[in-house]
Amino acid sequence: MRILLTNDDGIYAGGLNCLAGFLGKIAELYVVAPDRERSGTGHSITVFEPIKVVKASIPGAREAWIVAGTPVDCVKLALNRLVKDRIDLVVSGINHGPNLGTDVLYSGTVSAAAEGVLLGIPSLAVSLNSWNQDVDFSYAARFTAAVVQTLEKHGWEKETLINVNIPALPPREIKGIRITRLGVRNYHNMFDERQDPRGNTYYWMGGGVVDQEQDPESDVVAVEQGYVSITPIHLDLTDYRLMEEYRRSFATYLEPGWGGE
Repeated sequence: MRILLTNDDGIYAGGLNCLAGFLGKIAELYVVAPDRERSGTGHSITVFEPIKVVKASIPGAREAWIVAGTPVDCVKLALNRLVKDRIDLVVSGINHGPNLGTDVLYSGTVSAAAEGVLLGIPSLAVSLNSWNQDVDFSYAARFTAAVVQTLEKHGWEKETLINVNIPALPPREIKGIRITRLGVRNYHNMFDERQDPRGNTYYWMGGGVVDQEQDPESDVVAVEQGYVSITPIHLDLTDYRLMEEYRRSFATYLEPGWGGE
């Protein structure tokens, strides 16, 4: 099995390097990751400037590259140019901090995995629910390797990415695993207004998570209660219920010869 490992925290992040050590023992591992922190970049790509790439050395990886671009750039480059052999699985993480609920729409970690799916490769995104700088990634890395082996045994779904969130608890305190749906994550968006030395105004965005009622089967609830959350995410965002309703609502406009006059 050949695995591509990437992230949005940068190639030297603790989560990626810890995970590389575990995945390198069970697969032929390639690492292609950003040159620095790229959190919150979502599914952005670099189109108006060149993308610089430098070879690197990561313990556990057969080959590794540093990319001056986004997480999605990394996956695109890896699968289309850098790695010569076909990749069997894309793994993104381990992210420093959770990617729960609607956070996945902003997450560079999840977007990198989504790009793998778009390119026809089964993909997995993994996050640890902690912002502590000295957090231990070893249990999360060991668990991720076990998930990879389990899904390899039972078969991968190429059109769905798997989003894993792991509580930052001692292993003995983790209650188990829940297969979950995406919850909802909203924030108190705060924009701190500041001035640079030349008197120009700029804003620094911050704000914490808003407490709100969640579906009991959501990933947010699972992690809060001490369970590992495994959420299958399909990239088809179509609302099929509304398709049928709109076919009725717009029936007149769908008739031949209607010109909108």
